[in-house]
Amino acid sequence: MNMPVKVSAKGAMVAIGGAEDKTSRADILRRVLSLSDREAPIVGVITTASSIPGDVFDGYVGIFLEIGAAEVLDIRIRDRKDAASDEFAEMIRRSDVIFISGGDQMRLTNILGASKALNTIRARREEGAVIAGTSAGAACQSQTMVYGGPADDSLRKGAVKMSAGFGLVNGVVMDTHFLERGRFSRLMEVGATNPEYLGVGLGEDAAVLFDGDLIRAFGPGHVILVDSSQITGSNVFDLEDGEAVSVQNVIMHALVDGYAYSMADRRVLSPEDLRAGNLEHSIAYTRKPCVART
Repeated sequence: MNMPVKVSAKGAMVAIGGAEDKTSRADILRRVLSLSDREAPIVGVITTASSIPGDVFDGYVGIFLEIGAAEVLDIRIRDRKDAASDEFAEMIRRSDVIFISGGDQMRLTNILGASKALNTIRARREEGAVIAGTSAGAACQSQTMVYGGPADDSLRKGAVKMSAGFGLVNGVVMDTHFLERGRFSRLMEVGATNPEYLGVGLGEDAAVLFDGDLIRAFGPGHVILVDSSQITGSNVFDLEDGEAVSVQNVIMHALVDGYAYSMADRRVLSPEDLRAGNLEHSIAYTRKPCVART
């Protein structure tokens, strides 16, 4: 049996596949806010990944206010100097929900890596703040992240480009816009070379909550899991870069809202399983007791 993945931090961690609904329905964004311990949380939107930060922030501020945020902060960190700034660190400290937008995940890791801003994000999560990211803001959360590779022919040695992420979640590699851009072969290539990582393919308007040993799916879209831990063979170590990879016994699952996956024993849990289980430790879907702001 695989050893369970332990997430010690107190705050909820959410990864979204991109293109989440920002209309009045906004299922995913509503659930993100509901995970905060504040009845009307302050949301900090980090637009570092985007080349059009003003437009991206404008796309979120209205809907977050409409669905219950008390205030929405524009954390517009554009370079390493900004990432070291006391001003932006204070904005992150004020945020009950820290939302990392989409764009280019390499921009995120280059600008925020080893910075005061990222250290403050980690500290806020330990204190109970919700961390959520969409598209690039989701892909960067894992210890190892995908940042490139063709969608149509990535099952070739070296086709998928990988780098260090922020390490906010362990044991997974995530890819976003997964079904819409046909990225199955990217996570299969990742699994062939790194069987210990669970591939998490996030469709658009789909999300996961990392809840202890559980990965909980929510939102209208699909979450695809690519489990390579039981592969029986591969030719990847015999290949030159660019040659076609063979891999056997890859296991895939498709999750929708209400389903979960147990990292402890590598199995899918249905809504009925979750209701019947002993999950008192779970933080999912339950608002913490409201804490009055002082």
